[in-house]
Amino acid sequence: MAIAVVKTPGGAGKDIHLWTAREEVEEQAFAQLSNVAALPWVYHHVAVMPDVHFGKGATVGSVIAMKGAIAPAAVGVDIGCGMGAVRTSLRASDLPDNLDGLRRSIERAIPVGFNSHDCPANPKLTASLMTEFDQLTPKVGKLRDKAACQLGTLGGGNHFIEVCLDDRQPDPNVWLMLHSGSRNIGKELAEIHIATARRLAHNAELPDLDLAVFLAGTPQMAAYRHDLFWAQRYAFTNRRLMFELLQAVVARHFPTVTFDPPILCHHNYVAEEVHFGAEVLVTRKGAIRAGLGEMGIIPGSMGTKSYIVRGLGNAASFCSASHGAGRRMSRTKAKRSFSVADLAQQTSGVSCRKDAGVLDEIPGAYKPIETVMANQADLVEIVETLKQVVCVKG
Repeated sequence: MAIAVVKTPGGAGKDIHLWTAREEVEEQAFAQLSNVAALPWVYHHVAVMPDVHFGKGATVGSVIAMKGAIAPAAVGVDIGCGMGAVRTSLRASDLPDNLDGLRRSIERAIPVGFNSHDCPANPKLTASLMTEFDQLTPKVGKLRDKAACQLGTLGGGNHFIEVCLDDRQPDPNVWLMLHSGSRNIGKELAEIHIATARRLAHNAELPDLDLAVFLAGTPQMAAYRHDLFWAQRYAFTNRRLMFELLQAVVARHFPTVTFDPPILCHHNYVAEEVHFGAEVLVTRKGAIRAGLGEMGIIPGSMGTKSYIVRGLGNAASFCSASHGAGRRMSRTKAKRSFSVADLAQQTSGVSCRKDAGVLDEIPGAYKPIETVMANQADLVEIVETLKQVVCVKG
């Protein structure tokens, strides 16, 4: 059950169920949650994950069920962002002492930051997805070639590719893990539809126009749902293609390696689901689905543990769990608070960038992942505990 249940100010909205202590939620984030809970389309309550923090439009770490409406800003601009993990046949004893060469091979094979492939990396895999591109809003028509070439690319910010070890002793298994989304095309689609929603008359009196909604049965809702679900499939395909490229790199270094099927999950997305007896549209922003027996991934930061989990199907959370550790400070504050020397110390033992360009991703800028996991013991069970030895960031 939730750690705290909070009434909205004035009692005008649905209750807010928190899987963290109320005092752990910064006031900006709680104001956002209160605005969401007051929307007339919100169903039953708002569920808040233990990695909760302030976000653009809606709070990161929020699960919102609506009847007959979707708020595109509550999904966010990285539609379909999520995780993937693959267990390999390698053991820790198979890895060389110095992993910098493996990291550089990954960085050469998978473009990071704003970069793209020079041409589509696997046209056969992506053909059906790109065939549908012309059915998207015409405003993104000029981005077709860029979208095709960004399939199989990482991006920047908190996205990453990692080589990890689990806690099996005495010789841990080697895992591959990655975090990425729908790249520039997802961002462009989101921003176009968010702008449309803000102009609709029924949203004029909202306390925060970032929570503007589309209503069921309208052409604007139909257009958004079409583009949204396409972008979610794009993000899944992007992660699958990155795994193809990543596994090829690992196979060149370790020719006898084999790979288990990937575990894949979104954590910025919308799904049609049934909860508390009603058909609803569930928006998970910074949250994964954790239905009974469903596998998921909850990462820490570039120097801390991550977890492969199995959902417990907790109805009060709309069958959800956190998407990671969650930030405890903004990127700007992290750059002011830490030095490159701090970054090197906090990522000791990990082959990764240790420069000012990734200082905002320092582990100290994130909440303690162990606390986050303890707070959601009724949402997921831990199946594997991973710790990275290689981390690639944009």
